[in-house]
Amino acid sequence: MPGKINKKGKEESSPITATQFVKGMNSLAKSGADNSRYFRGDASATKFLNVRMGDVFALAKKFTSMPVEEIEKLFDSDYYEVRLGAVCIMDFLARNKKITPEQRKSLFELYIDNHHRIDNWDMIDRSAPYVVGGYLADKPRAILYKLAKSKNVWERRTAIVSTYYFIRQNEIDDTFKIAELLVRDKEDMVSKAVGSWVREAGKRDRERLLSFLDKYAGTMARDTLRYATEKLDKKTKDFYLKR
Repeated sequence: MPGKINKKGKEESSPITATQFVKGMNSLAKSGADNSRYFRGDASATKFLNVRMGDVFALAKKFTSMPVEEIEKLFDSDYYEVRLGAVCIMDFLARNKKITPEQRKSLFELYIDNHHRIDNWDMIDRSAPYVVGGYLADKPRAILYKLAKSKNVWERRTAIVSTYYFIRQNEIDDTFKIAELLVRDKEDMVSKAVGSWVREAGKRDRERLLSFLDKYAGTMARDTLRYATEKLDKKTKDFYLKR
């Protein structure tokens, strides 16, 4: 669609809209595929276009100039791929080194305000580290501890997954502190994430990981223990798995 012509006779680009994104996503729909196998949220309230994940990411990358208010409209969609596309756009924006503090704040607020529509593990893993963790890198992180105590499984997953940004900066305190709050979580979408993230933090500080395992190995969720010990040598891993 051509843009408007300004007073200098130059074409101005038209604003990119949620409607255009949805149209693009619909054009990629596949018959015979089944994206519902990836979905762990409320499938009764969700529809599937069965767009390939690679195509979702590629389309999202083309829409990174979409205004925040248009991205928010995507969360109203019943379609899993459209909502996944929304968080992918947010992730691409949050990773951009030219992002302003105001833009980063807007993305963070958009994520938190629409968390009830961010309802699958891949939506969180794709966006929480940079959208949430990146925003909180130089700020108080009380919101993560609040999310860790939520009754909503996806908010609890966001709490631990967001700390991956800190781990990359060699900051592991919040990862272990939040893991302590979630160490006995019975939801596998939380317990597996906790184990994975303390494992990653342990790559930065092995002794901190071993200390965590010494304290909790006997009582933590079994999934958490398996994931947390995955990269340890066999002797050490067996020691903790037998506790």
